[in-house]
Amino acid sequence: MDTDHQALLRPPHEPLGDDDDEDRSRGPYINEHNVDALEATIAKASWFVWTLTFAAGVSGLLFGYDTGVISSTLISIGTSLSHRTLTTLDKSLITSATSFFALLVSPITGVLADALGRKRVIVIASGLFIVGAILQCIATTVTLMIVGRSVVGLAVGSASFVVPLYISELAPAPFRGRLVTVASLFITGGQVVAYVVGWLFSDVNSGWRWMVGLGAAPAILQLCLLGMMPETPRWLVKVGRREQAERVLRHVYGLHSDGAEKLVQGVLLRVQREVIEEEEASVTRRAFPSRVPVKAARIVDRFRELLTVGPNRRALTIACMLQGAQQLCGFNSLMYFSATIFAYAGYTHPTTPSLTVACTNFLFTLVAFAAIDRLGRRRILLLSIPVMAVGMVFCSIAFSHIKSSTAAADADRSELASEAAGVIAAIKAAAAQAAAASGKTFNPAAEADVGSAAGSWPTILLLATALYVASYALGLGCVPWQQSELFALSVRSIGSGLATATNWGANTIVGLTFLPLIDAFGTSGAFALYAGVCVASWFCVWAIYPETMGLGLEEVKDLLEKDFGVKKSVRLAQERSSMAVK
Repeated sequence: MDTDHQALLRPPHEPLGDDDDEDRSRGPYINEHNVDALEATIAKASWFVWTLTFAAGVSGLLFGYDTGVISSTLISIGTSLSHRTLTTLDKSLITSATSFFALLVSPITGVLADALGRKRVIVIASGLFIVGAILQCIATTVTLMIVGRSVVGLAVGSASFVVPLYISELAPAPFRGRLVTVASLFITGGQVVAYVVGWLFSDVNSGWRWMVGLGAAPAILQLCLLGMMPETPRWLVKVGRREQAERVLRHVYGLHSDGAEKLVQGVLLRVQREVIEEEEASVTRRAFPSRVPVKAARIVDRFRELLTVGPNRRALTIACMLQGAQQLCGFNSLMYFSATIFAYAGYTHPTTPSLTVACTNFLFTLVAFAAIDRLGRRRILLLSIPVMAVGMVFCSIAFSHIKSSTAAADADRSELASEAAGVIAAIKAAAAQAAAASGKTFNPAAEADVGSAAGSWPTILLLATALYVASYALGLGCVPWQQSELFALSVRSIGSGLATATNWGANTIVGLTFLPLIDAFGTSGAFALYAGVCVASWFCVWAIYPETMGLGLEEVKDLLEKDFGVKKSVRLAQERSSMAVK
């Protein structure tokens, strides 16, 4: 350990080595183990933290808007691109480009966030949102539209991982869960806005250009706000900018309190100690030939550290499990195809119940915002996932009693292509095309187990869908994005990037398998399978996901040191709850 790093572990007036109590009483020095007690006394997050959270959260709004607006856009384009009607392949490429490039860029931006900083990656994502919106707005050919959607995919993939990372590294531990949930709130809000904008411009000449072009407005606003946004203190400490980190932490915890000053020093001490320990471990592991560039060696070492060091590997396992469960539970199949599903059920205006589903998602994300730091991440998942399974079971039962009309069945393929939204829609259209090429057909009306659309079953379907979406928004919709808190500082960015790539990969799997599932097992069978995935996800959460509520970012690494730390985390959560009651 070099002398400069040793000095960082204590205030400047403290000598190196262990001091007695008298030495420790000088200045604002605080033992790092007292940080939790001081953080627990914080009554509310500062306006500084809230402002930064909302400024960063604009990327979530853009994420939700750009993945949701494509539904209305495809319906409205007509012959505006390449002077012809869009083919199924055109629609597939236009929409799947976003998902594909989001999947590709997530691990790359994980490396960039370590090299350039979290804030700069958010700046890059905002710029990409603007460029993508402009390219889509001015597009006159299918090719240029695909390029625009690809640029948006790069922005979505970057923003979906770096915004929760940025917020988690800034937020005080008692409020980290709800502050990161703000990003999820912006995503669901962006989807609702996309529905409304699509409806407003649906009858306007070339209204689709307004739909995609308006996506640039929030990004421009965010670029203006980014000027006042600092870098995260943990990244600043990691790159040796201790004084800047100290200034940011003072704003985070308050400027005028002696307790806040002690807390700032304690957090700095804890982060610095983690950086030093990781650097020492890295030196021990590193054994690269001298011809390997230093930067490349560091990147390789980070990946090696992520995959071979026990706590990091366990953190990656948990994060990827949660992100995979978020997509494999079938939410996007239900969300993006809700209008088509309700049309099958006999609703004359299926957009109305579809908008109801989107609003339910948004409202219950608000509930999650209020509950996540009170109930805890683990408890919310264990309570909400069984309700998701029940909702999916009732959806399956409802479908087994609903028979679509012959006209709806004949129009099914075109309706799926026109109403599907975002990432999932594109991949599904591609899957349908592949199925047609292989001689298979997609015909929900031909299912033998479908009954009459009359009676109460359409209403039961709507209620079951709302139940499922509400419980999803409470748990799996937001908890997986708390992923950054699981990783040690040295691998936090890369680990979060890989977990986000898992999300987009699972998204792709669901899209590719949705139509074949319906073709093989019927609509009710597909949703029954998703209910089974929910049950499997509950057991995974119960077995390996520890409770991280109220823990400092540096504490979570200790929790995962020997095992997944589930029992220890539950005991600590109970102790913190008892202290709060007292």
